[in-house]
Amino acid sequence: MSSTPQPPATPPRPTWDPRRVEPPFPLLRPTIRIRLTLLYGGMFLIAGILLLSIIYLLAAQAVHVGNELPFKIINGSVKVSSDACPALVDAGGSQDEFNRALNDCVNHQRQEALDDLLSRSLLALLGLSVIAFAFGYGMAGRVLAPLGRITRTARQVAGSDLSRRIELDGPDDELKELADTFDDMLERLQRAFTAQQRFVGNASHELRTPLAINRTLLEVQLSDPSAPPELQQLGKTLLATNERSEQLVEGLLLLARSDNQIVERGPVDIAEVASHAVDQVRAEAEAKAVEIRSDCAPVVVQGNGVLLERIALNLVQNAVRYNVASAKGAEEPGWVEVSTREESGQAVLLVANTGPVVPAYEIDNLFEPFRRLRTERTGSDKGVGLGLSIARSVARGHGGRISAVPREGGGLVMRVTLPV
Repeated sequence: MSSTPQPPATPPRPTWDPRRVEPPFPLLRPTIRIRLTLLYGGMFLIAGILLLSIIYLLAAQAVHVGNELPFKIINGSVKVSSDACPALVDAGGSQDEFNRALNDCVNHQRQEALDDLLSRSLLALLGLSVIAFAFGYGMAGRVLAPLGRITRTARQVAGSDLSRRIELDGPDDELKELADTFDDMLERLQRAFTAQQRFVGNASHELRTPLAINRTLLEVQLSDPSAPPELQQLGKTLLATNERSEQLVEGLLLLARSDNQIVERGPVDIAEVASHAVDQVRAEAEAKAVEIRSDCAPVVVQGNGVLLERIALNLVQNAVRYNVASAKGAEEPGWVEVSTREESGQAVLLVANTGPVVPAYEIDNLFEPFRRLRTERTGSDKGVGLGLSIARSVARGHGGRISAVPREGGGLVMRVTLPV
């Protein structure tokens, strides 16, 4: 009896996340904290401006700027010495002239007092605004600290680490309710995800034993020289069917494993991986009259060499099998181009080929399990329909991504990017 495989271990937190792109100016990013700071500081600034305007108007009304003095010089000789109002000293002997000069001097002094009050108040408002914005920034950060904790946990979960929990403590407010709801959702997701992986792993593992037994029995029967030709042909057909079933089981196992983050990592040269894949497919390409061109520049990434080679192998095999030269009656020779290079701090693997015209709306369907272009789910002898699904899962497990673009005239350009 075969042993039941253990559920996959919880992978460590990824060191690189392709979904997290740092902005060029992080301080200028309109975060909630910045918006709350602007809200708090702006409200204080508006209230300060209104208060200053009211105080200024009340002070101006109290000192009666522009009004005449409540007294006049009617009779008598007055001598005035003033540095602030030299017009009083220069006033003539007429009492009306002296009263006008005295009125202008007092109004001037009132206006200077109001201007001084306004300038000092504006300076005080500016200083208090700086303090208010700083205080608002600190208070906003304190209020939003639980939200930052929720965001960090969500980012860790996005890296396929479903074991993380927020476990927020503190008052029973809206943020704690959000955190508890998020924890409950993660718990259900983890149970469903673990159950799915366990089912796929157990089912695939249990299917290996009977398939291996069937293959052995068929090989023994085919090795019998006295077997009739009809039985030999039936054995070859069953052996091919059994081999295809084994490929399907291995693909399911690999797909289940590659949905997790890759635990065992090491330096891997993408050029070497692509070259190995080309060597393995070259005989099949020659049989189908497909030319393979290779231009691989060394690019080293941190990852699992076996799984990365599986990406390259699946892409090159698909490029050869779904090619114009593979179709019956093809007039033009087909080709496959494989290249590797480094772009913007990322390793890039490109696989382009000639082939049938692929509509742009069909691209996403190609990466779904058991999906092929305009064919039945299991109606093709070219594979089991898991190649691109496995390639996408392995790329995601390495923190990268895979995309496809239709070529003009037919065929595809498959692009795999991985962090260096």
